[in-house]
Amino acid sequence: MFSDIGPLELVTLVIMAIVIFGPDKLPKLIQDTMGFIRKIRSFADSAKQDIRAELGPEFKDFDFEDLHPKTFVRKQLLGGNEDPLGFKEIREGLDFKSVLNDEPTKPAPPAANPAKPAAPDTGAPLAKGERPPFDLDAT
Repeated sequence: MFSDIGPLELVTLVIMAIVIFGPDKLPKLIQDTMGFIRKIRSFADSAKQDIRAELGPEFKDFDFEDLHPKTFVRKQLLGGNEDPLGFKEIREGLDFKSVLNDEPTKPAPPAANPAKPAAPDTGAPLAKGERPPFDLDAT
């Protein structure tokens, strides 16, 4: 809740509250605020229970966080799978640190030569610059 408020900002807010409301009224104000927050939470929880009850047993495991736009789009487009497109494998294959540190990258291992279509063996050696004939039916 207070993850984006720094310690200096929190101290400033406390000092402002003491100056505005006074040290004698501040504990009562804090109690009233906490009671209000508890009532809002209980209201939200009861509303969630009412909605689940109205939806029926088929929506018993319904999660209200699924209605958040980011979660909804992620589940609809990606099917709930964590990495269906294989981006994790691509991300792991890239070495950003070496690029950012100007380190030389390691050369990739040589790929295996793909199988070439076999040329028909005529028995005669090829002359210099002559290409072997290809069998189009071999592929």
